[in-house]
Amino acid sequence: MKNLKKLLCLLLSLLLMTQATFAALAEDAELETVPEAETAEGTEEEEIAFPDELIVGHPTITKGDFFTELFGNDTADIDVRALIHGYNLVNWDQNQGVYVIDPTVVVDEQLTMDELGNKTYTLVLADDLYYSDGTQITAWDYAFSLLLMMEPEIEKLGGKIYRAEHILGYDEYIAGRRKAIAGEEVPYNESVLGGVDVIDDFQLTITLDHEFLPYFFETGLLLCVPYPISVIAPGCKVYDDGWGIYIGNEDKSIEEPLFTADLLRETILNEETGYNTHPSVVSGPYTITSWDGVTGHFEINPYFKGAWFHNTLPGGDSPTSYEPMLDAEGNQMTDSAGNPCYLVKPTIEKIAFTEADNDTLIQKLADGELHLVNKVTYGPTILDGMMNGGEHGIRFQNYPRIGLAFLTFTYDWPTVHDMQVRQAIAWCMDRDALTNKYCGDPESGMSFGVRVDGYFGIEQWEYLLVTHQIDYPVNFLEDDLHSGNSEEEDLTKKYKNRYVRTQADYDAAVAAWETLSLDNLTVYEVNLDRANALLDDAGWTLNKNGEPYQPGVDAVRCKMIDGELISLELKMMYPEGNHMAEYMQEDFIPNLNQVGITLELVPTPMQDLLYSYYRQTERTTDMIYLATNFHVIVDPSITYSTDTTKNHQIWNNTYSDDEDLYYRAVDMRKTEPGDIFDYVTKWVSFQERYNEVLPTIPIYSNIYFDFYTEQLQNYFVTSQVTWSQAILQSFFGLPGSTEDAEEEMGDEDDGFFDDDF
Repeated sequence: MKNLKKLLCLLLSLLLMTQATFAALAEDAELETVPEAETAEGTEEEEIAFPDELIVGHPTITKGDFFTELFGNDTADIDVRALIHGYNLVNWDQNQGVYVIDPTVVVDEQLTMDELGNKTYTLVLADDLYYSDGTQITAWDYAFSLLLMMEPEIEKLGGKIYRAEHILGYDEYIAGRRKAIAGEEVPYNESVLGGVDVIDDFQLTITLDHEFLPYFFETGLLLCVPYPISVIAPGCKVYDDGWGIYIGNEDKSIEEPLFTADLLRETILNEETGYNTHPSVVSGPYTITSWDGVTGHFEINPYFKGAWFHNTLPGGDSPTSYEPMLDAEGNQMTDSAGNPCYLVKPTIEKIAFTEADNDTLIQKLADGELHLVNKVTYGPTILDGMMNGGEHGIRFQNYPRIGLAFLTFTYDWPTVHDMQVRQAIAWCMDRDALTNKYCGDPESGMSFGVRVDGYFGIEQWEYLLVTHQIDYPVNFLEDDLHSGNSEEEDLTKKYKNRYVRTQADYDAAVAAWETLSLDNLTVYEVNLDRANALLDDAGWTLNKNGEPYQPGVDAVRCKMIDGELISLELKMMYPEGNHMAEYMQEDFIPNLNQVGITLELVPTPMQDLLYSYYRQTERTTDMIYLATNFHVIVDPSITYSTDTTKNHQIWNNTYSDDEDLYYRAVDMRKTEPGDIFDYVTKWVSFQERYNEVLPTIPIYSNIYFDFYTEQLQNYFVTSQVTWSQAILQSFFGLPGSTEDAEEEMGDEDDGFFDDDF
């Protein structure tokens, strides 16, 4: 792990030096390509023509799931959702590394707890939230979203419903909905979701079930974006008769329920008008005007109030509107850490989002066919942009990935169900070579990827803490928190593992953090002897004739399973056109062949691959190669659930059945909020079991690169989660305009902008 840390430090140093070099080249190019305007008589000052539409490219094609993750969760689709859906009840506070109530949406909140330990959040909503058609957003919209996301009818459409066990009364409500769908009589207590109440148009309560708690990211359980019932379920209405919420007919004289799978199939999945691919009424900064299966076009939502930003704003003045958030008395609002809050509205009128091919994207940026490319991973493309982009006015930013590339298994197939088989495959994969070839340039020795041995990315805060790359959350408790404070004990508990009283306590806390590491993870390097031994131990000792397997003679190992001779003739699906397949032919398949495993690589269009990965179509291969970016909240108890009683397994894309892995994931989840040390300790335990069981084989995490035209100003992706959030602050302008404006502002805005940027 020390070598990994050194590699990352060296890599980042190289990137900083290289970026500084090419920034200088870009400035030189700027002087040549943007001459001073002529002022002689008879000439006019030349006007700079900026693009009418920002064209954004992404190496992964959008799948068209712009509604929710219920039908898939492609990273490009996630970016689109952030562009068109807004006003989430909670937001990720990058300053504190926690979810907090979004002050643009919730103007007042209250938390209470009953004698059983159920926690009720009472939320008062702002009255100035509107959809893109001008319709006001109320508490009823959030209630509809919660009900819709967990609706069993969604399963009939091929979707995966939201498992909301954290909401009180969820199990009873879902049981009732299933009975109603089956035509059975439903008791009243099962006909309503009792854990949610709409008090009035701008006030609702959400009660968390004590049996689900504690939950480390507790506030994140309130995640909810409003969706328009008039579009998704026309003729339907959310009701609250005092005991909970439910969906019924708006016209009560109609006895037959309108809220059915047939209705949702038409309103959500219709290929031309369905809300999944063509959401017509939205709440985010942009609206989608068209999508043809590859390219989506977006325009500013004129009713968008603004996105919440605090002191992570980068430096510089611009046409971007940074509007102070004021309370009812007109005072500047602050977040829970005391940072000033601002609303940001986009100024780029139109955006196009499309697929970008690694082999051509730099040239397309140079030719003006693209203006921004997000999340570039492929090493040769990165080096091309770094080496040749400056002369074309192409800039770049780089940032570590919160995710990884991996090889996932169709775990329930007999070929790869044995843990020993998956481990043997890992011992045949030269992951360092694959990483360095795909994410870098072996000839120069530069690579922008790092082999990982667990279920994590190199930018995850848990990983950074365990590898000692960021400071431990241990600080001295401030005296003013204790003087005359009767709630001293509660404060100490609240800031568990963050605050200490004495130097001895501080040293002990730091020493405890120092004991945490990933040193117990097995580093699977090429070791064919170990692979052969594992396969022998697992009983893969026959050839295709049912006779003893002979190394060097027989091409493939077999095993008798339930009376059938199963052979290790495997297939692996990979994204069509992905260069990793070329490197696997060199650094993976030959090793497999030597231990009696054959592997056929199956190129597949990305959309079809994702359908297979999410099991929306029948699996046809033993393995799939792909990559993922984690949510801010990573909950492996969902990803690796073995709970089949509540249909959890539909979220377990591998269908892994290891109870110990699932137990450790649940144990990690059930950590008191704020108890960071306990959570990370459990995170390490989970990684150790994952590393042994290998439901997937982790390959690499990497440094992402965004390349963009020098005319795109105020673009700071490194301070946001993704490009579709960073773009809200951006605008088209001449290079240097941001810096010039910043100098003019002087010192009065020092508290507004973050000097780190």
